[in-house]
Amino acid sequence: MADHPRGEKPPRRPRYRGKNPRHFEEKYKERAPEHYPDAIARVLAAGKTPAGSHRPIMVPEILEILAPRPGEIAIDATLGYGGHACAILPHLLPGGHLFGLDVDPIELPRTEARLRALGFGPDVFTTERSNFAGLPRLLLQAGHVGADVILADLGVSSMQIDDPARGFSMKQEGPLDMRMNPQRGQPASALLAKIGSETLSQLLIENSDEPNALTIARAIAGKSFATTTSLANAIRGSIPRVFQALRIAVNDEFSALDMLLRCLADCLKPGGRAAILTFHSGEDRRVKKAFQTGARDGIYAAIAGEVIRASPEEQRANPRSTSAKLRWAIRAS
Repeated sequence: MADHPRGEKPPRRPRYRGKNPRHFEEKYKERAPEHYPDAIARVLAAGKTPAGSHRPIMVPEILEILAPRPGEIAIDATLGYGGHACAILPHLLPGGHLFGLDVDPIELPRTEARLRALGFGPDVFTTERSNFAGLPRLLLQAGHVGADVILADLGVSSMQIDDPARGFSMKQEGPLDMRMNPQRGQPASALLAKIGSETLSQLLIENSDEPNALTIARAIAGKSFATTTSLANAIRGSIPRVFQALRIAVNDEFSALDMLLRCLADCLKPGGRAAILTFHSGEDRRVKKAFQTGARDGIYAAIAGEVIRASPEEQRANPRSTSAKLRWAIRAS
């Protein structure tokens, strides 16, 4: 039990109505998995992701594709909660190193602390607050001509979705923000307030394949929505697609992905392996085209012939894996 100054009582945990906590702030057990393993096990057994955490997708498939080996250099270009990095790191020992990149200033230090607690010190694991654009610079500064393994798990993490303060989801009311780095750029509310209906319609089509893009755009473009629920109430049936489209736009995700795909081969050593997880058709089309072009030009020795999906068992255990698509490429020697 933690020590407290004499005469002071420890702070009370959040109270909630009913048998189970419903709001993110009340789920103190799920947000402290190291202290409540039984509670976490019950959440996982129910096919859910504990609040404030993230379940890595297709870990066995990714390990088979990337085949990390002792002494190799690996890059997790989207570190997130660190699930994939945690699975890759033991295969790099002894002598290897993993660099973890992430733009989120809130989650990155938490993940670094989590992996440090598991015994991965600075000699084998370091982090960099950056998106894909920082990949070449990171390798240059570290003195490496390239990496043996590069992984990118695109999209938004469960930790970001679950926290209402981040504004990614309408499950609970929060500010309409959606920025992966809240210190940069404009929130989704500002984007909506100044965008025109025609531009928003095209954004909804490109970013989420929304069939009613123009109707929705005319209803919400140029209007003020301060919270996630106020926007959700205005769009109703198209909530997931509209939220996805705005998130992609706010974080300029397609531009970042295009930049990664342009520099990916140059960041791999000859024979280096890359794997990319996507969650949207626009992302997958970009990855598929880039890999096919690279294979045709002799840059990649081999690429995935077909997209790889999570197994039925994993989809049942983790519904957030259902939309995931995995593609891979191997740099030519």
